[in-house]
Amino acid sequence: MTSRLRSLQLRLVVPLVALFVAGAAVMIGFIVWRAYDTADSLADRELSLRATDLANAISRQPDGSARLELPQALRDAYGSRPDADIFAVRSAEGRLIAASPAAFGALVERWPAATEDAGYFHLPELAGMAQDYYGLGLRLDSAAGPVSVWVGRSSGSTALVHSMLEEFVFDIAWVIPLFMLLTLGIAILAIRRALRPVRELSNIAGSIGPSTTAVRLPQASLPSEMEPLVAAVNRALDRLEQGFAVQRQFTADAAHELRTPLAIVTGALDGMPASPDVEALKLDVARMNRLVEQLLSVARLDAIALDVSATVDLNDVARQVVANLAPWAVAQSRTLAFVAAERPVLVKGNVYAIDDAIRNLVENAVAHAPTGSEIVVSTQADGSVTVGDCGPGVPEQDRERIFERFWRGKAAPAHGAGLGLAIVAEIMKAHGGSARVTAGPQGGAVFTLAFPMAANLR
Repeated sequence: MTSRLRSLQLRLVVPLVALFVAGAAVMIGFIVWRAYDTADSLADRELSLRATDLANAISRQPDGSARLELPQALRDAYGSRPDADIFAVRSAEGRLIAASPAAFGALVERWPAATEDAGYFHLPELAGMAQDYYGLGLRLDSAAGPVSVWVGRSSGSTALVHSMLEEFVFDIAWVIPLFMLLTLGIAILAIRRALRPVRELSNIAGSIGPSTTAVRLPQASLPSEMEPLVAAVNRALDRLEQGFAVQRQFTADAAHELRTPLAIVTGALDGMPASPDVEALKLDVARMNRLVEQLLSVARLDAIALDVSATVDLNDVARQVVANLAPWAVAQSRTLAFVAAERPVLVKGNVYAIDDAIRNLVENAVAHAPTGSEIVVSTQADGSVTVGDCGPGVPEQDRERIFERFWRGKAAPAHGAGLGLAIVAEIMKAHGGSARVTAGPQGGAVFTLAFPMAANLR
């Protein structure tokens, strides 16, 4: 199936358009055929009536012969005009009673006698006449007995009738495609309206993700044909939600179980004499402790909704994070700097979650910044916090995926788990804000946390 026909709307509309076009063509053709057939039928009927009039105009003479006495109306029709009608009447014995013109009478004398069923003829040319003729022959009763009557009309007279019919037909025929287009437009609108629930379902389905596993596709007001599919999808989502719940519970349990052994190992290392190996082990255990804390943060974010109703000053939170991490950053041969906004930057949020988000960005910057460089944390009056470094930066194609769980770029440190920035994104989502990364003016990366500012706090 080609991509052009994958659309359900196209699959419905294309056959409908073909059907309407074929229907319009058939209808126009039928009207044209019916119009010409009616015109020919009327012409044949008129010829039959003319033949009857001629038979009624025949009288028997005292000597027994037959004589045609045309009324004035018929004389005008069978005159000497180039387009006048022609006729010929023969007796049952084959004697020519009357004819107009004489050349037609001479021709008819050689024809077989007419029958009660109309027999039609066509004369492409006739001596003395400029047009061709068509007509019929009938055997009719008259006052002088049975006679054969042939009546013909010039093609010019029928051409006028056909011309009038053509004008009428084509004046009417153009209305049919217009009506068909109008009907087709209404049908397409009806199809689009019928498919609206599908588009709504698509929008809802697009919003379902790891953090919104409780969302289900609505089954109300759906076409009956779609109900089984939507019900099956919802059952699949139920199973996925159960799987995510089991996974989250496992992550939380594993993190809790790891905290006690790591605390024991940390205590044991602290009691050992200092040596390079002990320091390396302490560093590894610290990383494991940080990973456990991140796993617990993920579990908390998934399990409960954050209370973001408190008033938080971003200046205070960011300053505290920088003060807490500065010694650790110096131990990593990096320095931290803080640039505060001139006024308090008040937002509605959760102070602990915001602290965790800024901390994760600072730790990420220290991990990627070159030795001896400075990481700058700043707050702005518009309710945003930025963390900039002088590291390699984030390629543009990775700037969306970098906030996904467990996603790690090619230049990511080997010890990273890919959770820090995912936690940042989840925290900002809970606050109704956003997290983004751009390139710094002097290179490196600049991460920005944009919080919505409450109107009464500005």
